[in-house]
Amino acid sequence: MSLQTNISDYADPNLHAHGLYIGGAWEKGGGIPVVNPSTGEILAEVPDASVADALRAVDAAEAAAAAWRATPTRQRSEILRRWFELMTRHADELAKLISLENGKALSDARGEVGYAAEFFRWYAEEAPRVGGEHRHTPSGSHNILVDHEPIGISVLITPWNFPAAMATRKIGPALAAGCTVILKPASETPLTAYAMARLGEEAGVPAGVVNVLTTTNPGKVTSAMLEDPRVRKLSFTGSTGVGRILLAEAAKTVVSCSMELGGNAPFVVFDDADLNAALDGAMVAKMRNAGEACTAANRFYVQAGIHDAFVAGLTERMAALKIGPGSDPSTQCGPMITTKAVQKIDHLVSDAIKLGGKVHTGGAPLAGSGYFYPPTVIDNVPVDAAIAHEEIFGPVAPVYKFETEEEAVRLANNTEYGLAAYIYSQDLKRAMRVGKRIETGMLGINRGLMSDPAAPFGGVKQSGLGREGGVTGILEFMEAKYYAVEF
Repeated sequence: MSLQTNISDYADPNLHAHGLYIGGAWEKGGGIPVVNPSTGEILAEVPDASVADALRAVDAAEAAAAAWRATPTRQRSEILRRWFELMTRHADELAKLISLENGKALSDARGEVGYAAEFFRWYAEEAPRVGGEHRHTPSGSHNILVDHEPIGISVLITPWNFPAAMATRKIGPALAAGCTVILKPASETPLTAYAMARLGEEAGVPAGVVNVLTTTNPGKVTSAMLEDPRVRKLSFTGSTGVGRILLAEAAKTVVSCSMELGGNAPFVVFDDADLNAALDGAMVAKMRNAGEACTAANRFYVQAGIHDAFVAGLTERMAALKIGPGSDPSTQCGPMITTKAVQKIDHLVSDAIKLGGKVHTGGAPLAGSGYFYPPTVIDNVPVDAAIAHEEIFGPVAPVYKFETEEEAVRLANNTEYGLAAYIYSQDLKRAMRVGKRIETGMLGINRGLMSDPAAPFGGVKQSGLGREGGVTGILEFMEAKYYAVEF
């Protein structure tokens, strides 16, 4: 059943509570309340999928797989391009919807929609460009031909912090490669995923190629899909702890995994940095999505000569941010996603204060409705404090002082994570030298934002496996096939 909608529908939470979306059909139901974190009020309810529902989604993906695999890449490309154009056309409504269910400031939500749409445009362009290989064997005995084929049915699991972008970053390359998918969005922010499915339907995605289900029992539902031999790919974005569990589950059936896991990004500022540029970058790296991002600057290491000026400047900027509901156009820092998230942040800050940390602004949850924690700057924190080793996922900037380049590298690498890092210095040789020694998958040099659909996104160590985006992202959803040819 196709849902015919008009432009205003995409901003209305109730009009996206029609899922599950399986085999091109919308199945009504309830069971999962979607809460507005700005107010604590329920926006809508979405269905709670069972294991049986998940296996029906695998059935639907299998039924569509052969035809989609055989669809010419140009045709796949045109569908993704139309999906990009529809997202662009409905950008304001999608941004409002994201702000309502996620709480992020409307300006951040608009930025996310633009970024999310670009993955469809990028992979619309990459779909016809996947290359092969031909070469002669060194012995001269035969020829080597290498082709790339779709890996198969893919389960995509996305988090709540970027409900549009994390979905498109996986759906785009999967569909471009010729795979059918089952998307399981976070139960905190499912409305955007269902809105995306409706847009995909409008763009011409065939029934069963994209399926969406929500559940309050993700462990059993995901395990059931991974145990099904028809599922050949898992792409997960979320915590390292959950990622480890999923890797163990996937190992049972040798399912290929792409894992974008936790982060603990260091933000290193040297004495020779342009102070204003470093502060501008710090605000972007820290406060994008109110700090609820895996690439968020988590630890600010500032060299002694510029430390005090940096703390003063960051405090001034953080204190000036307007806190409020995400859907308010004037809001610069929205709420956290849940009460539990606020409690975690408060625990980390309280622990840092007990250990000698000095709060310059913020430092305690805000009273009233909604899940608000104010922008916070704290320094004089011991480097062994919990806040230096756990992902904060909130608007808190702990600042640490360092003296030497060697010390900066040691501190930056003192974590199990290795997703993102930032360096500010006007000496490019130094920045590159230090950057090469920092154990990270991505590095911003004199820049507080690094995410780009054209670049490979991913980390090292406990931050994950594989890469999303860029020219390599599509290969995560393909298998190389070698032909030994005698001619």
